[in-house]
Amino acid sequence: MLHVVHHADYMAPAPTRGSFRFDKYMAVMQVLRASGFAITQHAPEPSPREWLEAVHDPAYVEEVFTASVPREKERRIGFPVTPHIAQRVRHTNGDTWLAAQLALRHGYAANSAAGSHHALHETGAGYCVFNDLAVTANRLLTTGDANRVLIVDCDVHQGDGTASLMAGREDVFTLSLHAEKNFPARKARSSHDVNLPDGTDDDAYMEALAGHLPRVLDEFAPDFVLYQAGVDPHRDDKLGRLALTDEGLIARDRFVLGEARSRGLPVASALGGGYGEDPVTVAARHARSMLAMAYPRAPVEHLLAVGTAFTPV
Repeated sequence: MLHVVHHADYMAPAPTRGSFRFDKYMAVMQVLRASGFAITQHAPEPSPREWLEAVHDPAYVEEVFTASVPREKERRIGFPVTPHIAQRVRHTNGDTWLAAQLALRHGYAANSAAGSHHALHETGAGYCVFNDLAVTANRLLTTGDANRVLIVDCDVHQGDGTASLMAGREDVFTLSLHAEKNFPARKARSSHDVNLPDGTDDDAYMEALAGHLPRVLDEFAPDFVLYQAGVDPHRDDKLGRLALTDEGLIARDRFVLGEARSRGLPVASALGGGYGEDPVTVAARHARSMLAMAYPRAPVEHLLAVGTAFTPV
């Protein structure tokens, strides 16, 4: 069973400035519902303001809540922060928290949005307004649901915001595997960074992942894993520089989940990046990612069929 958290606010009107598209979020849920796999959908509550202010500058949180983000920060984010966007990002942060709570009960659960790993203390960046990974990690530790949280980031772009927000904490470890020459040009310092050359394929990627993740799990010994499962390492991604196939992404996700679950660790995933002209094609990659982890024994060919015959409604 896939436990997935989703809210209607994830869809937003097309931005008046910038190129970011929100239409993939509806398509992800449509593809999941048409996949033939059993899913249970959960609706999140919006994130309370104090959760956000625990990791972000309260002045910036106020700018977002009142839709008064300065133009220079909106340019860094990549789209205007409207009242709808302000409500949306409260739900996406509540979503990752709820996914974490569901993972504690079921072993694995997914957020159908977010993974906003570029958001920093005083501003958003790179299509990210608030950093749900940092917010959720902090909440898990504050509530005592976890004592040590590992954030595994497999987006093609480095999780610079998460690394910066969690820097210096002994109870959070940030592991980022990303394209070395991709955004951001100026990288932060994660607890451990794995810089991958352009064109890294399935075999080389899995070699790198297998060479680092098990050791981090054993040495840091977390009791909870947050997973940023961006599908933009795909060879056809509009903003990626790596060369993973559909099969490679499935192998990646199953390896992350398998290594965590073999140690008895709950895993909550967030959607992360995935870009292309056809939102359904990108949505199918995200859907397969979640299903691969929720159904680790499902035949790969069944997962590869997800979304191939889907017609959006």
